Amino acid sequence: MRLRRVVTGQTNGKSVFVSDEHMEPTTVRLLPGAEFHHVWGSDEPVALPTDGVRPQAPRYFPVPGGFRFHVFTLAPQGATAPADLDMGAALKEFAEKVPGMAEAMEPGNPGMHTTDTVDFDLVISGEVCLELDDGAEVRLGPGDCVVQNGTRHRWRNRTSEPCVIAVALLGMTRSGSD
Repeated sequence: MRLRRVVTGQTNGKSVFVSDEHMEPTTVRLLPGAEFHHVWGSDEPVALPTDGVRPQAPRYFPVPGGFRFHVFTLAPQGATAPADLDMGAALKEFAEKVPGMAEAMEPGNPGMHTTDTVDFDLVISGEVCLELDDGAEVRLGPGDCVVQNGTRHRWRNRTSEPCVIAVALLGMTRSGSD
């Protein structure tokens, strides 16, 4: 997906356009057809007004009090890594390009993960199933949105077309086991 990011800020009390650019997606060999657009984020509250300089947000998921805005493309069903893929190199590439994502994933249960975030997800195009830890599922299409409250889940694209999801993540603190 071709994504354009326009950023505003303030200079000398006047609103200005700071940048206007097309963003190339991050891709990894481990997940053919998947694309990650890291649009914006910060690991601390942003003080306004801001000059629009991109804050530090080194990992995919935010820390408590931080936030992220991503656009994620799920590959269609059947997209698989090549048989000759060097798994060690692919995992290293994934950790470097999408830091923090692999640590959230359950190795024995592909795609299943739990994060200390409240996620606001909006399906832009395609279709996806959101599966919870007990196997309950809901099918989502364009215009459908989800508020994900730190629950164990995975996304499954069972169609022949990519699914594009806009995701806003707010870092939270987990307490207790519920």
